[in-house]
Amino acid sequence: MFSRNGWLKLAHQLNLRRERGGNGTCGALTIHRAVEGQNGRRVDAREGNAKVTYPVPRPQALRAGGLFDGERAIGRGMVVIDGGRIVDVDTTGAAPPTAAEVVDLGEDAWILPGLIDTHVHLAFDATADVVATVTTANDETVLEGMRAAAARALRAGITTVRDLGDRDYLSLRLRREWVGRPHAGPHIVASGPPITTPGGHCHFLGGEAAGAGALRAAVRARHERGCEVVKVMVSGGVMTPGSAAHASQFGLADLRVVVEEAHRLGMSTAGHAHAGSAIGDALEAGFDSLEHVTFITEDGVAADARLVERIARRGVVVGTTVGKLPGARAVSAATTGRRAGIDQVRAELYLAGARMSAGTDAGIAPDKPHDVLPYGIAHLVDVIGMRPHEALKAATVVAAEACGLSEVKGRLRAGMDADLVVVGRDPLADMSALRDVRAVYRAGHRVVGGQR
Repeated sequence: MFSRNGWLKLAHQLNLRRERGGNGTCGALTIHRAVEGQNGRRVDAREGNAKVTYPVPRPQALRAGGLFDGERAIGRGMVVIDGGRIVDVDTTGAAPPTAAEVVDLGEDAWILPGLIDTHVHLAFDATADVVATVTTANDETVLEGMRAAAARALRAGITTVRDLGDRDYLSLRLRREWVGRPHAGPHIVASGPPITTPGGHCHFLGGEAAGAGALRAAVRARHERGCEVVKVMVSGGVMTPGSAAHASQFGLADLRVVVEEAHRLGMSTAGHAHAGSAIGDALEAGFDSLEHVTFITEDGVAADARLVERIARRGVVVGTTVGKLPGARAVSAATTGRRAGIDQVRAELYLAGARMSAGTDAGIAPDKPHDVLPYGIAHLVDVIGMRPHEALKAATVVAAEACGLSEVKGRLRAGMDADLVVVGRDPLADMSALRDVRAVYRAGHRVVGGQR
């Protein structure tokens, strides 16, 4: 806990980690002075050539009847936040620091780390034809929808999103809008347009590349723009006419080029892979996360047991892309059957010990709105067979690792970002509690409200 003088000293000494902008730089805000005035605390800093004022909330001690630390329930307790960070997590019944505002959230309330959706598309508007909107609307119209999507996610307790495919790097533009205002929306980890083959899956987003030279250039372009992750359409997909989800798009040699270049630049890699051949090649190439992993065939779904075991042994993160809004879209009997087969694959991955993150593919359809993650977490329990604490871990600890943020997000622990969600009852007893959001804290700022 910091006193006024202690906080000012700390702010002078630290390079405040910034919400990364889209200008290709990656570092910290340069702090010139810390101020505590009549209107609250702030730091005056410089972001490149621009001056930034970063508001910092006053210290708060949040009391609740239950705490989930990212891996397990730790009982009734108190989370103390200051300067946008967690400074203490107490379950001993100790008195709150004298300088802190005490916020009693209630005996029924639970505090969790902010949820992390590892697979979203903020540029997709969750309508019946997302391709039409994203390909015909102007930038400002798409950005307006992205702001609304991000706000919807934040209200649901989703404080970090990994955007795995946008148009024209608009997720980076949105992130730049929020520099100095981290509470304006979720933290965004961005890939930019996914890399795909000419005419391949999601080619309309502008990420076509063919050949080793072009693939290396595509990775470098994303790095220079400020992306942290490279998304590759290893297989075809569903929403692109003429694309086959059961077929590979890139060969192993090309995939190795992408992974090698990305890792050389300090970027992670995410491979969209439905077909078994694509899953195997992405794993062999060294992708950091495998998205979907459905083992779709031309006729249905057929998992490769040996490949499932290899995925589990390798420890690569599997992005489950689970979660649907009930009743939002009618589906055929064939689709229902295929979904059941995919859920069986996910269950096999879980039983094999694969590391699984709770991504949703939010935005791609009416049953995938940008606040669908709580339904996805419940799906991991109710359908896939995870234990409740494992499903919550998939949306916090494992998700933070997938996003490259495990040092600052995903846990209730001193030193972590004060990204928190408060729900009205014990989510380990009833996953629907995740939809009973009472408060959301983003970088220590309270966002009031939520879904019911």
